[in-house]
Amino acid sequence: MALNSSFTREDVSCPGPRAYREGMNLGWAAAGAMVGVPTGTVLRSVIFQMSVPSGSPDRTACPHCGTTVTGWRAIRCGHCRGHLAVPVLPELVTAAVLALLFGRFGGAPDLLAFGFLGALGVALSAIDIAVHRLPDRLTLPAYPVLVALLAVPAVTGHHGGALARALLAGVALAVGYLLLAVLRPGQLGLGDVKLAGLAGLALGWLGWPTLVLGAALGFVLCAVVSLALLAARRISLHSAICFGPFLLGGAMLAMLASGGGGG
Repeated sequence: MALNSSFTREDVSCPGPRAYREGMNLGWAAAGAMVGVPTGTVLRSVIFQMSVPSGSPDRTACPHCGTTVTGWRAIRCGHCRGHLAVPVLPELVTAAVLALLFGRFGGAPDLLAFGFLGALGVALSAIDIAVHRLPDRLTLPAYPVLVALLAVPAVTGHHGGALARALLAGVALAVGYLLLAVLRPGQLGLGDVKLAGLAGLALGWLGWPTLVLGAALGFVLCAVVSLALLAARRISLHSAICFGPFLLGGAMLAMLASGGGGG
């Protein structure tokens, strides 16, 4: 048996925007990890500045010495040289996320769309964990970007149906989350609703089954982690839990498990 860097085989029977590989391509995964490190460095500054309560101005003071830190590319305090986030963590997480997405979708024209959502998800998850907030300044501009990144393969590959399905799925998932937020106030916020629309675009591009799976996995992940935290007495039944990371985690797992769109 010949050995190479790709434990994959083409699934040509899968209908939809593209016949995706089964498994991971190690070469593409390595490329994703390399792209993820500098991307995570940029995200470190975004996470630092936007990890503030809703309505508050961006954070500009160094958490170690209080010196004003400015600039979107700020990584360390220029005065005390302290890190503005947990050292290396944003880079490692972003590298892992992009390695998985690149390894799964490497070579596909929609890779940029999935990579964009993955990197954005790292920043949004970190901010949501820190302050229970999903900033509009990140989620709302991401809509035209993600639609454009999906429109390119739709036009070049003549997959207008897949793009229409993605748009419908984004609306459907956002409306579903909005209904849940109205019916169960305090459990979900409008930030989750807006993020659900973004996730729905990517999941819908891959097919309706992927959309359903991704939506369900978000709640499953939230339930499992919540039960574990309850058992460990880290939270109580009245504790507020940020849902954004679970929404994104469920979407990513469904994307990785997807074999392609439904045509």
